[in-house]
Amino acid sequence: MNQPIYLDYNATTPCDPRVVQAMLPYFTEIYGNPANGLHILGRKAAQAVETAREQVAELIKAQPSEIFFTSGATESNHLAILGSSEYAPPSRRKIITCAIEHKAVLAPCKRLEERGFEVVFLPVDENGVVRLSALEKALDESTFLVSIQSANNEIGTIQPIAEIVFMAHSHGVLVHTDAAQAVGKIAVDVNAWGVDLLSPSAHKMYGPKGVGALYVRGGIRKIPIRPLLEGGGQERGLRAGTSNVPGIVGLGKACEISCSEMSSESLRLQTLRDELEKRLLENIPHLRINGRFAPRLPNTSSLTFEEDTDVLLLRLPQLMMSTGSACNTGAPEPSHVLQAIGLTRKQASSSIRISLGRLTTADDIHFVAHQFSSVVSQIE
Repeated sequence: MNQPIYLDYNATTPCDPRVVQAMLPYFTEIYGNPANGLHILGRKAAQAVETAREQVAELIKAQPSEIFFTSGATESNHLAILGSSEYAPPSRRKIITCAIEHKAVLAPCKRLEERGFEVVFLPVDENGVVRLSALEKALDESTFLVSIQSANNEIGTIQPIAEIVFMAHSHGVLVHTDAAQAVGKIAVDVNAWGVDLLSPSAHKMYGPKGVGALYVRGGIRKIPIRPLLEGGGQERGLRAGTSNVPGIVGLGKACEISCSEMSSESLRLQTLRDELEKRLLENIPHLRINGRFAPRLPNTSSLTFEEDTDVLLLRLPQLMMSTGSACNTGAPEPSHVLQAIGLTRKQASSSIRISLGRLTTADDIHFVAHQFSSVVSQIE
């Protein structure tokens, strides 16, 4: 193969051409400000935003009134954690999260710790699943919020969110989940899960970068949240700033496509992922597949080699992969996720994440498996 193969879909996805097509009119034709309903361009833009709100809500089984648009999952996570904590009563000053959360969750939790909140970081097992016994022990009447990701960005582990919610709600505790990696890849039903707050992101599901949403159960009258950005009163007062209409339209279209195609696409990707892992294990016996024995995202494979990953990557220039979270740019430290599941610093530094997507083919998988096996045999 002459063309490089993209294997980093958990970092970002290409914008689906159908999404781009849906967005285009809102750059040059329907360019009105949706906050201005005095003329037709403003009204058309506002209607497009509301249509997108309905599309996002349909994908996660929510009500449109429960969807608030943001600049992405990072902002949504901060809004959910920091914004809701502004209304935490003095008797509830504990936040519970887990050791393998994305840093977009860990950072606001640490900020709350600096403000006097107690933050508990739950351990996970060797597959990256939150230890529910530790959650049960940590939950009490002083707890305000539990924030646990739906699925991990590095190893793909899917958390038992419904069980977590049941345990938390029995103590009157709110639950937030960072669902950036889950929405669009697996079925997400906010009612079946019971979560109070949920953060999706457009660019993880073939939408544009720079746009996301926050789901708030019952809206902000039921769960009050202090805005991070104030001034204009957009998004029913939750987020000031002129709405990113093309981006919001793109997020909506991406959700609409996922509604109709996600089930079959997830099955296709899991088949390809399993075939890749099977071929690699046959030729590289010492290979470790992280999170292998827990429910995982269908497209994700985290691989730990005995060989140095820098050497592997240099010898595999046609394969575009990640050694961890691409959101953690330039970080010299080995993955905190891999260390949390029991890998040594050396093992964590010898790991590669492969994440598949809509453009991945069976031929790609055969080529990738052959390339890895060939390079590893040469190094040995």
